[in-house]
Amino acid sequence: MKKIILLSFVAFSFIGNAQTTTTTTATATPVKPTEKEWDVSLYGFVRTDYIWDTRKSAQVREYNLNLYPLDEVLDTNGDDINAAEQSNFLSIVSRLGVKAKGPNVWGAKVTGNLEGDFFGNTESSIGLFRLRHAYANLEWSKTSLTMGQTWYPTFIPEVFPGVANFSTGILFNPFGWASQVRLKQNLTKDLSFAVTAYKEREFTTTTATGGTQNSASINSALPTLHGQLQFKNKNWIAGFGAEYKSLQPLTESAGKVSSEKVNSTSIVGYVKYSNDKFSVKAYGISGGNMYNLVMLGGFAGYTETGAQEKYEAIKTAAYWIDIASNGKKIAPGLFIGYTKNDGTDKNGLAAGETVKFYGRGFSGTRVVDNVLRASARVDFKQNKFRITPELEYTGATWGDLNANANGTADLNKKDVKNYRAMVSCVYSF
Repeated sequence: MKKIILLSFVAFSFIGNAQTTTTTTATATPVKPTEKEWDVSLYGFVRTDYIWDTRKSAQVREYNLNLYPLDEVLDTNGDDINAAEQSNFLSIVSRLGVKAKGPNVWGAKVTGNLEGDFFGNTESSIGLFRLRHAYANLEWSKTSLTMGQTWYPTFIPEVFPGVANFSTGILFNPFGWASQVRLKQNLTKDLSFAVTAYKEREFTTTTATGGTQNSASINSALPTLHGQLQFKNKNWIAGFGAEYKSLQPLTESAGKVSSEKVNSTSIVGYVKYSNDKFSVKAYGISGGNMYNLVMLGGFAGYTETGAQEKYEAIKTAAYWIDIASNGKKIAPGLFIGYTKNDGTDKNGLAAGETVKFYGRGFSGTRVVDNVLRASARVDFKQNKFRITPELEYTGATWGDLNANANGTADLNKKDVKNYRAMVSCVYSF
């Protein structure tokens, strides 16, 4: 009898435990995986460009990046020296980057980015590792703070030309990175406003006679200030920005202490529409002293006998449109860009006054008046590999420097053109 009672107790205990276990398993809440407090990831690509040009151009890094075709230069037989074909193979734009995140700081999510390529900083440093991005970002629910080197505020990462050429629309679209502090505030779900204070470094300001690299920026106590309003939703991005820049090219001029500044303003506007089938982007910028953005212009220095050099910003305007397919395997695209040198506000020289032009697009007594570019491309994509053939036309109008000494083209205008055929091959990781 005792054995029967003991066996019954064991059986009921087993059944009860089984029911409890089954009930607990059925009602247990799945445990969410814990988010990593620290995380580091590598990214980048290996890229090779095959390039052929019909004419010599103002260029960067062994013709990897062409700006505008050079002016006509005739030899003793009347032949144009610059009408010479050129070609090259280069892999220097291959890129490597690191992204990282860590524990929250003051309630903000913290991320960092360190990135470079092998483009070099000068022609003599081609192939050497070059710093592109080096910044940290703190992001709260509606506010973010970026500190370090990253894109100029006039370069919009979501709205830039999709050309195969590594130029990414240079001369028509601002390009480059600067050391900066940027504060962004989300006003609504779709609308934000950002204020940026920056100093040029990787992409330098133009240098007056007697100055050194970026001395015009370093001599200025006031950083360049930029404000930008942006609208962004699923299909649309649109924005408007304004910038004020005050540079001091020299601290000594004509043997005396100088505090002469070159002051300038610029405005920018852009829009993008994108869906599953295609995207359309458009951009426009107008302002003075935009040399550091790899655009035409800079500033002019005016000097009267025995007096200190005074400065005027050279104004430039640029516009572009880019239309492209969003196809996953084959994506054709078309780019058209135009830029114009509008000179300074100066109207003639006083008696004994001289002028020097510090900027891009000047060659002796000749200057670029305008540049037009049109290019067509097709992206062929498979997984992480892309090959893009592209045909590009770039035409420039050169002329004699204006007699009013404002840096614009006047007489003896000459149109020159370059055709570039290239193939870009990229494997991303």
